[in-house]
Amino acid sequence: MSQPDTTLQSPSRRTLLKVGSLALGGLVIGFTLPFAGRSFAEQILNEGPEDQPMSNATALDAFISIDRDGQVTFTVPKIEMGQGAQSGLAVMVAEELEIGLDQITLKEAPPNEEIYNDKLLNFQATGGSTSIRSNWEPLRQAGAAARLLLIQAAAQRWQLGADQLRAENGRVLGPDGQSLGYGELVEDAAKLPVPEDIPLKPADQFRLIGKPTRRLDTPAKVDGTARFTIDLVVPGMKYASIRACPVLGGTLREVDERAARQIPGVIEVVRLDNAVAVIGEHTWAAFAGVRALEIDWALGDNAGIDSAQMEREIKAALDKPGAIANEQGDIDAALKDAANTFEAEYEMPFLAHAALEPMTCVAKVRADAVELWVGTQVPVRAQTAAAEAARRPAEQVIVNNQLIGGAFGRRLEVDFISQAVAIAAQVDYPIKLTWTREEDTTHDMYRPHYLDRFAAALDAEGRLQGWRHTIAGASVLARFAPEAVPENGLDGDAVEVAMHPIYAMPNLRVNYVPVPPRALHQSWWRGVGPLRSTYMLESFIDEVARSVEQDPVDYRMALLGSHPRAQGVLRLAAEKAGWGEPLEAGHGRGVAVQEVFGSFLATVVELQVSEDKGIRLKRLVVAIDCGQVMNPVSVKSQIEGGTLFGLSAALFNEITVREGRVEQTNFHDYRQLRISDAPPVETYIVESREAPGGVGEAGTAMIAPALVNALAAANGTRIRRLPLARAGYYVI
Repeated sequence: MSQPDTTLQSPSRRTLLKVGSLALGGLVIGFTLPFAGRSFAEQILNEGPEDQPMSNATALDAFISIDRDGQVTFTVPKIEMGQGAQSGLAVMVAEELEIGLDQITLKEAPPNEEIYNDKLLNFQATGGSTSIRSNWEPLRQAGAAARLLLIQAAAQRWQLGADQLRAENGRVLGPDGQSLGYGELVEDAAKLPVPEDIPLKPADQFRLIGKPTRRLDTPAKVDGTARFTIDLVVPGMKYASIRACPVLGGTLREVDERAARQIPGVIEVVRLDNAVAVIGEHTWAAFAGVRALEIDWALGDNAGIDSAQMEREIKAALDKPGAIANEQGDIDAALKDAANTFEAEYEMPFLAHAALEPMTCVAKVRADAVELWVGTQVPVRAQTAAAEAARRPAEQVIVNNQLIGGAFGRRLEVDFISQAVAIAAQVDYPIKLTWTREEDTTHDMYRPHYLDRFAAALDAEGRLQGWRHTIAGASVLARFAPEAVPENGLDGDAVEVAMHPIYAMPNLRVNYVPVPPRALHQSWWRGVGPLRSTYMLESFIDEVARSVEQDPVDYRMALLGSHPRAQGVLRLAAEKAGWGEPLEAGHGRGVAVQEVFGSFLATVVELQVSEDKGIRLKRLVVAIDCGQVMNPVSVKSQIEGGTLFGLSAALFNEITVREGRVEQTNFHDYRQLRISDAPPVETYIVESREAPGGVGEAGTAMIAPALVNALAAANGTRIRRLPLARAGYYVI
């Protein structure tokens, strides 16, 4: 997820890096990511006598530790949810530490907002394609510091200059064949100060960064030993499932649990304010018990709301002034004096996350602590939510973070964690709460419904003189982090990309009108702000180009003069897709290009459409300049997965509401793209030494506009309201 830009003070390298020792002998390198104030690590490292050893590595949390056997343990500040982030971060450490990936062990970071603050998100979280970007320098500096200290320790032992030694594969090597393993040097290295100057390896010396390397999570996922929350079994654990009120804001009036208690394996029925849970000896009993409940709900005011009403409200919001996100020149005068104008509105529906692993959390409430086993993108928020649900101080909550079976933003939320703790607080054993797929679909935190209006001013030659852009939709940020929203209500996520379009124009005004959410909880979805904005912008610029009878690639290229990297990916994607080559009737190519998450992408879709609106996807071509690549295999896999994920939404997906209830319940009416529907995604990576950009959400953000632009090229029909299925299109 993304938030408005916030200027952070850059601490010195000596503030970022500290050194200490393990109680049993070893080296600990601590690093703290930029954060205002003194970090927890610094407090520990600066307390007591300088020669007093640290009690253990975990007390210092975010550290690289090396024990006497030479084993490196890396406490990872990001969670693994299929995107390969942990492997990418380990590559940075291993590169500078001069070890192989087989010599490094990963450990999940505990909740600690100070140490693990993400400098781009400004809190401890995994999201917004920031994992590599936010850690690019701190992690390499930590790895390089450890390497320099080990070399210095060897130099002192051999009475040689450090410049005569080198590190390789977990050993320090001398000029005359001397060799010592890291484990043999850690005690001496732990007594040395961190060097003032920590040079990082130049790109031409990289052994791992930029090379195809194996992901560290792959073996366990292949052989089945990987454990997600839904797989976990802790001693004494029972199984729970839940039914919450189908209307947001409703409460439980009463429940008849007699039928549920007759089901074999059902142990207990637990009431919450707005939900009822069933605990059983196994998952089947819990699921069957929940289905058997006879519940009377007090539905509340939202029971009368439906999709049509919400659409009328967001349409009316477009006529309000809202908050100005960006203004340059005089767009009103430009529109008045324009030789031609072009106007359009674009709409995106509510979306569910539809992750393969539904909401699942294991919780145990003890007399002295609350313990969680859960896959979460936000460990501190999870800890806080559990503390509130159990009415305990946060210090008593232990969070054991787990692998996540798909999140896409959903596990930035903690509603299911609060439920699990509230259930566990009423029994004397741990419970594993697992939502049914129906509960997961109907009680999601949905991507908001958005409506955008454009008006462009064009000169006599069709050149863009500027546009007025109004955005209406709910502010996720106002709910998630209200302190980050200014008084005028401007949501930096909702206007991202749109606020500073990459196209050169002398006149621009971008307004945002917040629409209070009704009937649905709303949250971030994979692609966040760039997802919503690229669909609108790239559809509109395509329409403008076609309205003045200019080639969409050429028209864009002329407006991208100040963005050579954008021009580069656009040129590459067009070339690889055969842009301009003749196509048969009913075939079309569409393009989209943008800067998203610090990367530049261009996507080209080639498709065929039949007279009865059947779409056959022929080719998907993506060119990406994401700066320095960690692992080209991971980049390609993330572009492929993200592109196809976004394609499902653009083709099929929307959440609708009737009488305050979500109408979709499972994959039969909230469809995902099938293997038989999906063409190969051709990914071309631009070699670059720029700082890394984000990848995991970039492909998702670019596919929808390229798709609708291709459809317009194929049959002349412009779709301005997603998904395509709403207009009768289907995949063949």
